[in-house]
Amino acid sequence: MPREMPDPEACRVALERFVGDWEGQENLHPAPYNPKGGSAVGRSRNRFALGGFAVIALALVACTASGGAGSDRKRPPNFVIIYCDDLGYGDIGCFGSEVHRTPNIDRMAREGLMLTSFYVTSGVCTPSRSSLMTGCYPRRVNMHEITRGEWVLFPIALKGLAPDEVTIAEVLRERGYATACIGKWHLGDQLEFLPTRQGFDSYFGIPYSNDMGVKQRRPRANPPLPLLRNETVVEAPAEQTTLTRRYTEAAVRFLRENHDRPFFLYLPHTFPHNPVHASEAFAGKSANGTYGDSVEEIDWSTGQILDTLVELGIDEETLVLFTSDNGASNRFGGSNAPLRGHKGSTWEGGMRVPCVVRWPGSVTAGRSSSELVSTIDLLPTFALLAGAELPPDRKIDGRDVGGILLGVDGATTPHEAFFYYYKDQLQAVRSGRWKLHLPRMKGRGEAARLSAVELYDLHADLAETTNVAKAHPDVVARLEALANSAREDLGDRDRPGAGQRPAGLAAQAVPLTMSERGGLGASSATDQDRE
Repeated sequence: MPREMPDPEACRVALERFVGDWEGQENLHPAPYNPKGGSAVGRSRNRFALGGFAVIALALVACTASGGAGSDRKRPPNFVIIYCDDLGYGDIGCFGSEVHRTPNIDRMAREGLMLTSFYVTSGVCTPSRSSLMTGCYPRRVNMHEITRGEWVLFPIALKGLAPDEVTIAEVLRERGYATACIGKWHLGDQLEFLPTRQGFDSYFGIPYSNDMGVKQRRPRANPPLPLLRNETVVEAPAEQTTLTRRYTEAAVRFLRENHDRPFFLYLPHTFPHNPVHASEAFAGKSANGTYGDSVEEIDWSTGQILDTLVELGIDEETLVLFTSDNGASNRFGGSNAPLRGHKGSTWEGGMRVPCVVRWPGSVTAGRSSSELVSTIDLLPTFALLAGAELPPDRKIDGRDVGGILLGVDGATTPHEAFFYYYKDQLQAVRSGRWKLHLPRMKGRGEAARLSAVELYDLHADLAETTNVAKAHPDVVARLEALANSAREDLGDRDRPGAGQRPAGLAAQAVPLTMSERGGLGASSATDQDRE
């Protein structure tokens, strides 16, 4: 049923109430910020670096949510993030795929917004996910590499996302949200790093990538791939063919159980990361092998989420964002077309990913934006929309992009520059239409060595085919200066950054198994886990 147009007088009152709340700060921030317990952090009027677009955007939401004189909608919006693993820019229909049937994600695009310049902060899992959780570049929170210099966390890792980092889940839970993580975590497999210790009320999923089972590394074998419910292993090895279906069923249960309160659902799918699996209902049904089967099952899962929101009558109160943790690999069947590069690279195909946002009645249907937006922007944007507080004691790299999402006239990216890191090395910087690749000595394949800078005009040359550095020395100089500012703040290679913070480090690492849990406890799988 279409939303009724709000009564003009009710809209005016809602706007005036919102502006008054904003100026006074008290109603937007009813309690001192204190996400992890302990001493409360003092209130600050400058927790949000807000421009006019942000205030206008929130005012529009306040007006829309008023619904009319008789409406009792006063709660903040719900948020759902659907986060695929290794899904490429060209892997869904609305972004050009001709081999994958994705009617539900395409429906999101028709009913919402396509972000065509949406970026993650790394070409691989762990660092990318650290940015989504914290709103920061991986180097800021020291999650760009692990202790052995590798790129992602492996089982029985000492390192993890620092417990004193403030996650998007903690920010929203402090505002009264129910929070759940369902799927692949990959930010630490020790007790203090698990989702239930990082702001999520509940967790169901695998703690790292699905290829990290007993056969991955010899002679030092990993434990069987564990499936966790909260902090307990309930299945090992996890039955991967049914993971997407079980994640979806758990997500739908969460929506039903929490539909009468604000909620944040984080659904990081295991697939289409290799080895790719799909349930019996989808196996062998796509035109692109097992990779396509898994993509089409994820599309089905997305449809189940959308249909449940409609059934529960909270469709117009829920912002759903669909995206991926990095680009597709250059193997296994994924596509980053029309971009150059792939998973693991700092070419566009490694870090520019598909993104669709749907929020009926608030996000205008059928719209597309090429403004630069990143996963680092989700934490501050969702916090602002929820009326939550950001921590005043640390730097967050993300900015509010509510104006872009809500279609405010003239809203543009808040980022003067966006930085592309490969492990510890700064390899590229984008500002506006220009992207400068820096000389580098690290990488694999075409991501490897560059002896001189290369400049690309992404508006005219999305595939990064024509180096125009010699024709634009002034642009090169300006972007090199921006790169130097990142080196000072975030660091580069062995040079530390002044704004870096330490990662978490466990005193001892123990495997997640059904029998030896290092104090986490063991359990047998329940019928709910197996279903």
